[in-house]
Amino acid sequence: MTLVSNAGAPHDHNFLGKNHERNERRTWVVIALTASMMVAEIAAGTIYGSMALLADGWHMSTHASALVITALAYRYARKHARNPRFTFGTGKLGDLAAFGSATVLAIVALLIGWESLMRLYSPVAIRFDEAMLVAAIGLLVNLLSAWLLKDDHHHHHGHAHDHGHDEHDDHENDHHRHSPSYGRDNNLQAAYLHVLADALTSVMAIAALLVGRSYGLTWLDPVIGIVGALVILRWSWGLLRDSGAVLVDYLSKDEDLPDEIRSAIETEADEITDLHVWKLGPGHHGAIVSIISTQPQAVGEYRRRLAGLSELSHVTIEVQMRAA
Repeated sequence: MTLVSNAGAPHDHNFLGKNHERNERRTWVVIALTASMMVAEIAAGTIYGSMALLADGWHMSTHASALVITALAYRYARKHARNPRFTFGTGKLGDLAAFGSATVLAIVALLIGWESLMRLYSPVAIRFDEAMLVAAIGLLVNLLSAWLLKDDHHHHHGHAHDHGHDEHDDHENDHHRHSPSYGRDNNLQAAYLHVLADALTSVMAIAALLVGRSYGLTWLDPVIGIVGALVILRWSWGLLRDSGAVLVDYLSKDEDLPDEIRSAIETEADEITDLHVWKLGPGHHGAIVSIISTQPQAVGEYRRRLAGLSELSHVTIEVQMRAA
């Protein structure tokens, strides 16, 4: 077996997104807004007898808790981004936080649905005008929060380096600067969808209160609470699926990076015999590439072929001579 190797170069494993600190700051602002509105809606829902409004307030309490998880995950990932005990950095901590956040939200959605069912059996008198006013204010707060947390998909700079050890070719490049599309940050996505879901709940609460006041359909208020719970439950499942996939290194069927690596590397002489690709953080992927070749090239040549794949931030290449 013939291996081609080059000298290694020092490098870190900081695989955080470019807007990591900005997202952390904005999350704390949204937490303050959400917590304030949460207290107002729970109080108003209790005083004015609106289940939809009360459900929205308790739903916002889960948002506040989940957003705290989001902010703390950002902080911890930033402070430990260069801790060598995190072998591949802390970029996936956001996905862990998103998974936990979605789990909490799913549980609370079930509780909201149950409480709404109970209100169908035991109706409560509703003071519609006051409840609608509070719900409208809540909607404005949610829309402002969603605007603060919206991912603008800015580009960021990453670094790609081939690296191996022992029998693997061991080379760290000179930290080529790329501008990959800003990969989705599931931690930010969790926070963003939390406030969007609450905005939807606020809209449905206002509609239920408006129709209930106009036509005396007080039963519509808890029905809307049930519908809102189902919508939130569906959303939480989507986030559980997406963040969980990252945590177990699952690549979705529409992920074309493995095919792009094969297209870039393989020739008549070079064949990839083993390929592993996984996500390291927002916009960052790692890859282990095993190549068998009748005409082995220097590692720099294989690295050059991969240079256009800007999402690759950490690459290990093994080159083997094909037996005659």
